[in-house]
Amino acid sequence: MKIHAQALLFDNDGTLVSSLASVDRCWTQWAAEYAITVEDFARVELHGRPAAEIAADLLPADVVPEAVARIEKLEVEDVPNGGVHLLPGTRALLDVLPADRWAVVTSATRRLAEARLDAVGILPKTLIAADDITRGKPDPEPYLLAARELGVDPAHCVVFEDAPAGLQAGRAAGMTTVALTTTHQAHELTADLVVEDLSALSVLVTDGGVEISRRA
Repeated sequence: MKIHAQALLFDNDGTLVSSLASVDRCWTQWAAEYAITVEDFARVELHGRPAAEIAADLLPADVVPEAVARIEKLEVEDVPNGGVHLLPGTRALLDVLPADRWAVVTSATRRLAEARLDAVGILPKTLIAADDITRGKPDPEPYLLAARELGVDPAHCVVFEDAPAGLQAGRAAGMTTVALTTTHQAHELTADLVVEDLSALSVLVTDGGVEISRRA
């Protein structure tokens, strides 16, 4: 299977990098501070959504701004503790892409996203973060904004995601979707192509765009 595109749009956590260790530490501490139980977490969708939306599902509205600022502070301060690392295939794939052919589209705040990306040496020219949008994934707004920033028709973009919410956002934006089974099982992911991680893909940059194929 070959996919032709003019721009590649990557989710960050679970797609380019993994920060699961950091996320577990920080959200466990955050939950304890706000008396949120495991049962509370179980009733809301967590992965791939902005922290502000998760907090709004769990806490009274008047507490949400303070709680969002607190989890951002915890996660940013935890980055130097070594809880962030590149996922397989990330470096090799990004290294062949021209800077104007790809973007990072994350549900994290810009401050947190930049801290995590900087920790692993990824410097995207275009970054769409939670601060830039009014509706997070699964709404298509983040991916449509990325396409607009790159000057590419959404129909000519490919979205790389590990979470159902992000894949739903990509589909709603009218984009081709590639799912990575880094945090979810294949049967939980609906996409045009499902692979283990980015190392399973080969990318060829041409005059007309980018050609993506599964490695033999």
